[in-house]
Amino acid sequence: MTITVSTLALAPLSEVWRAYTSPEDIKAWNAASSDWHTTQATVDLRPGGHFSSRMEAKDGSFGFDFAGQYTQVVPQALIEYQFGDRTARVAFAQEATGVRVTVSFDPETLHPEEQQREGWQAILDNFARHVASAR
Repeated sequence: MTITVSTLALAPLSEVWRAYTSPEDIKAWNAASSDWHTTQATVDLRPGGHFSSRMEAKDGSFGFDFAGQYTQVVPQALIEYQFGDRTARVAFAQEATGVRVTVSFDPETLHPEEQQREGWQAILDNFARHVASAR
């Protein structure tokens, strides 16, 4: 089973791609709620390259690293990666009013599917807001 979420980013494709792949931008948008933030991000955007984001509760009570390895990168179109024994795919598609960003990922077994869908969707919604506010 795969979970899929998407958002419409209201900016040109080049800006959407940069915001999704720039460590400084990732730190600005990569959180599912306002009480979390990303304190560090690294990106080596090429097949075989690694990425990592440090996500932490703002009160310091909990944090974790989200890390993996890119398996395919097609600039301004597609990013595929592995994280642990799971995979994800991020597709960028130009639409009339913006860029549709669609993320499909293998769920983990610890949390319910709906909770995972809501969390990843919230992060994508933050991404779309970040892109819009940078314009």
